[in-house]
Amino acid sequence: MGTIIVTGSAGLIGSEASEYFASIGYQIEGIDNDLRRSFFGDEASTDRNRRRLEKKLGAAYRHHSCDIRDTEAIMKLFQEHGGSVTAIIHTAAQPSHDWAATNPIEDFTVNANGTLILLEAMRKHCPDAVFINMSTNKVYGDTPNRLPLVELDKRWEISPTHEFQNGIPESMSVDNCLHSLFGVSKLAADAAAQEYGRYFGLKTASFRGGCLTGPNHSGTELHGFLAYLMKCVVTRRPYKIYGYKGKQVRDNIHSTDLVRAFDHVLKAPRMGEAYNIGGGRTSNCSMLEAIDLCQEIAGEKLDWTYVDENRVGDHIWWISDNSKFMEHYPGWRVEKTIQDILVDIYEQNKEQWLATSAEAR
Repeated sequence: MGTIIVTGSAGLIGSEASEYFASIGYQIEGIDNDLRRSFFGDEASTDRNRRRLEKKLGAAYRHHSCDIRDTEAIMKLFQEHGGSVTAIIHTAAQPSHDWAATNPIEDFTVNANGTLILLEAMRKHCPDAVFINMSTNKVYGDTPNRLPLVELDKRWEISPTHEFQNGIPESMSVDNCLHSLFGVSKLAADAAAQEYGRYFGLKTASFRGGCLTGPNHSGTELHGFLAYLMKCVVTRRPYKIYGYKGKQVRDNIHSTDLVRAFDHVLKAPRMGEAYNIGGGRTSNCSMLEAIDLCQEIAGEKLDWTYVDENRVGDHIWWISDNSKFMEHYPGWRVEKTIQDILVDIYEQNKEQWLATSAEAR
């Protein structure tokens, strides 16, 4: 069926994409140098996931521990595979607001420069391929915080009569707002992917995800909301909620639902598209609601404290309007609920978390 190059292949979405597309006959060339360990520490390392992939997929997966900013290495890999490349699924990134503020140059070079190098490699060596760019809803900055929200018992919510009641669409402005440096670097990458579609006529799509999650997420305090929260409940690690009374709302999309969306694009690609993608009204929760669910599933109480200061650029309420993507690809829909997601995370990781926690003690 051809070759798919997956960046960030040992991460949450990259590993899910590698498994999915290998299972239907593609050769996977995975790029991942475990920068996540450098960003967030040993517990965030993707090395365990890489080893699992190599064992499970065998010859269908070949790993390349190179940096997406290494122009020479990336061009060599793309040149080697050339016309056999069906798609590039780009999920490698520096994903944290807070980390970006302490290391703005590295954040920008990973997220923006790295994406540009990959797009140029595609243009030169496999221009007929499909480029899927994993973007973020942070391209909209804090504009969503201007929406008229109502405070409920355990969440903020938008008025049922508001035009965005079904979620936030792509028509929301990306200008005149506070993005965070992470949001800026991802916006640059998002715009570059669109421009390579519109200017050069390449088949590109940027997915502006809300919270992406699933059992293979190496969650940490700075990134990986649901996985890290469940880990704290299971291991009885203290947890901090930052701002908005813990009522901030996120939609959460399971990695399997997102990768199925990628497959729809590969089968019927378009040029220079951008899509908001998330759990939508099917799968969303507030921090307080997520804590309740995690405690119920794990049978443990979470030791949490509240910090009355939100993270810079953080959203109070985000639910994605998936309508544009579903109009272009009517065969796709969100299948996994918040309950499904948290049960998957708990069941796959509980034993390993407890074992690691015991060793640390």
